[in-house]
Amino acid sequence: MLQTSKLIPQGKGLAPALLKRGSTVELDWDVRQKSRFDATDSLGRQLGVFLPRGTLVRGGDVLVVEDGSLVTVVAAPQPVLVITVHGHGTPFDLTRAAYHLGNRHVPIELQPDHLKIEPDHVLADMLRAMHLTVAEATVAFEPEGGAYAAGGHSHGHDHPAPKPVSIPVKAAPHVHGPGCGHDHGHGHSH
Repeated sequence: MLQTSKLIPQGKGLAPALLKRGSTVELDWDVRQKSRFDATDSLGRQLGVFLPRGTLVRGGDVLVVEDGSLVTVVAAPQPVLVITVHGHGTPFDLTRAAYHLGNRHVPIELQPDHLKIEPDHVLADMLRAMHLTVAEATVAFEPEGGAYAAGGHSHGHDHPAPKPVSIPVKAAPHVHGPGCGHDHGHGHSH
């Protein structure tokens, strides 16, 4: 068994010609979210993958094998639920659904016009009750790694530090009267 303990996210910096010479390995999300697993590449070689804990493997990532060969990871098609908005819905409906799914710590793939989750009939019923369309499909699944996930996806550019946002807040006036709960120090002289 060949071992690999190095991953190059999206093959960054590698020449396309090198990647074409390499093999591929097709893995579903259940395997790609693990940092240690065994797999068989497209050349029939057995691979033992030992990555740093917390590493998420994405479709397009490249594994460097101990013999120097490269193996491109392909996100395997797998059963998922694809969530979309009805014709009368709005993009906010998807945002609301993502909030409720995230609140349940469900792995979710976020796209501008749809969401994807692993099959779950209880969640499917909840989403339908929110007037969303839920359809079964067999496609690649690339859920978000979370804000703190090691090795999360990258957009290939740096983000500047966020600027603080100042939101003006107007305090509600205090209404004085019976039962307001504190002494007003009315110094009446009789």
